[in-house]
Amino acid sequence: MIAVQDILAALSGGLVGLVLGLVGGGGSIIAVPLLLYVVGIGSPHMAIGTSAIAVALSALANLVGHARAGKVKWPCAFSFSAAGIAGAWAGSSLAMLVPGDNLLALFGGLMIVVGIVMALRKDAEGNPDVRLSFATARELLPLLIAVGFGVGAMAGFFGIGGGFLIVPGLMLATGMPIANAIATSLVAVTAFGATTAANYALSGLVDWRIASLFVAGGILGGIAGTLAGKKLANRKGSLAIIFAGFVILIGIYVTWKGLTPLLS
Repeated sequence: MIAVQDILAALSGGLVGLVLGLVGGGGSIIAVPLLLYVVGIGSPHMAIGTSAIAVALSALANLVGHARAGKVKWPCAFSFSAAGIAGAWAGSSLAMLVPGDNLLALFGGLMIVVGIVMALRKDAEGNPDVRLSFATARELLPLLIAVGFGVGAMAGFFGIGGGFLIVPGLMLATGMPIANAIATSLVAVTAFGATTAANYALSGLVDWRIASLFVAGGILGGIAGTLAGKKLANRKGSLAIIFAGFVILIGIYVTWKGLTPLLS
């Protein structure tokens, strides 16, 4: 029989997919709170490990369209992701050593920062012809590796896609336009999410049944969000700001829930 928790997992995944389709990013940041407070996973570590699978698969699904459009800077993506995989493994290993309440409080703080960044982010110009080659490696590769490792560590520690960090990180390291950075970032999000999920899975901190239902709901929600996003294209900026405010409010709540046991 289908349990209430199964339905809630599918609906929560659908909400994340809907947000990703409507806004184009940031939806994965609400996956952990949904798994904790709606689906009812009791452990912050289990919620992070389970959400990492959804993050990786959602990014991979979105990557296909960008790749077909030729927007992905593949050499930059692979270099950035290779360094970030090492960072994600280190970050996720460290996170498993942090008590759940402490990790929850830190995650809530991160959500507040993400919401602020989403509300303030503006499109930026860049060089669409930039690419990593033997001629440009000396200039681009050190920054790609350094920024990739740092962002990967953050993504692994918090079990998030990290797109809000990866996009500006790629722009900083290479000078590429935001459209290319968004497309290229999906390679890294997929790699970081898969690395984090694998590390948590090896420690038994993934609920595979909930993860599969969450992903299935996310696929359907993503389709609905993409269709709705096309109809609301002129209001996408307003939707992003509204969602940013929503993320900030959830972040405040998550921070409070994480700090309450520590302060009592």
